[in-house]
Amino acid sequence: MINRPLVLTYLYLFIYILLSSGVILYNKWVLSPKYFNFPLPITLTMIHMGFSGAVAFFLVRVFKVVSPVKMTFEIYATCVIPISAFFASSLWFGNTAYLHISVAFIQMLKALMPVATFLMAVVCGTDKLRCDVFFNMLLVSVGVVVSSYGEIHFNVVGTVYQVTGIFAEALRLVLTQVLLQKKGLTLNPITSLYYIAPCSFVFLFVPWYLLEKPNMQVTQIQFNFWIFFSNALCALALNFSIFLVIGRTGAVTIRVAGVLKDWILIALSTVIFPESTITGLNIIGYAIALCGVLMYNYIKVKDVRASQLSSESIPERMDWKLEKRSSDIFTPNSNNGNGGSGSSDMNVDEEAPLLASRKEKEERKDDNYMMNPFEFVGSEVLLHGIEMLLGWEYGEVAVMGGLALDLDLNVIS
Repeated sequence: MINRPLVLTYLYLFIYILLSSGVILYNKWVLSPKYFNFPLPITLTMIHMGFSGAVAFFLVRVFKVVSPVKMTFEIYATCVIPISAFFASSLWFGNTAYLHISVAFIQMLKALMPVATFLMAVVCGTDKLRCDVFFNMLLVSVGVVVSSYGEIHFNVVGTVYQVTGIFAEALRLVLTQVLLQKKGLTLNPITSLYYIAPCSFVFLFVPWYLLEKPNMQVTQIQFNFWIFFSNALCALALNFSIFLVIGRTGAVTIRVAGVLKDWILIALSTVIFPESTITGLNIIGYAIALCGVLMYNYIKVKDVRASQLSSESIPERMDWKLEKRSSDIFTPNSNNGNGGSGSSDMNVDEEAPLLASRKEKEERKDDNYMMNPFEFVGSEVLLHGIEMLLGWEYGEVAVMGGLALDLDLNVIS
């Protein structure tokens, strides 16, 4: 007998992988001078932001699908605005990188996301420099350097854009914890777009006016309504697909799906874009970086379990809260095409800029949470093994000592 909930969950996972990969490849196709030839990444990102913000407004204010949170001017000025600024920057730099380097190489560079997040957390004082973590970060960096050295079409400008976007995204994650979580404000993907997208649109207007508007007046830029509408719709659908997947399964499952998506995306990009050639040195470097990421996750999981055990030993009468550190966020692919998708695992590959709280996810789990499909015996044993290899416990939200969840949710562009 067919297990309909299980089939539906796998269908949602398939849609997530399809949309996450599709948004990245679609953005590359639109921006690349060799294909659709719309070399205006800021304009494309603003189209996504405007479309997503408009849809979110109708869902929140008109159709009342979700209720808006209590947003004060202080919270908006001190939290939403700075987070939106770095979110817009990460999408801008990430999308610009598609003009210069291949999709496969971008996915390999995204392995630097844990390194960037760790460094930003240390700089902001939310984490401490540790020898074991530093060794893992060094291993990831070496892997990325080896992969870069093996890149046939290496481009300094594109690499700088992508790495800058990664660090902007890392700083955004740190600010999300430092500024937003301390105020106890949590947003779901829809309300995140409602508040973040319009603000990010405003931030993008300045570089657009200075850098792209003059070029749009001089050159003949082709504008196809259906191309841009479908592109923005795919980016928005990706956000909602992540929301649906989270509702039916755990973060572990989505992270495993994100890793699978990365490899599929690298392979597909070489087929769709023939110029995206992968060398043996690329693969070796990416494998080294992935080993560093896995070791980093294993260390962080051990830290979290040790903290949980120590907290359970304290009498219940004591009001004890574990310190959360933003550097423990694991985001192998951050952006989706930009943004568009990342992974990060967070790879937001493939992306709501603000994340739901653990309490919210636990309430959702009590209501309509289905058993993690990777817990079933049979053909899922391999995936279960992958989860254990990654250092995660299947069937529960993977909290790496920081934010409860950070998928490739930044795929709004």
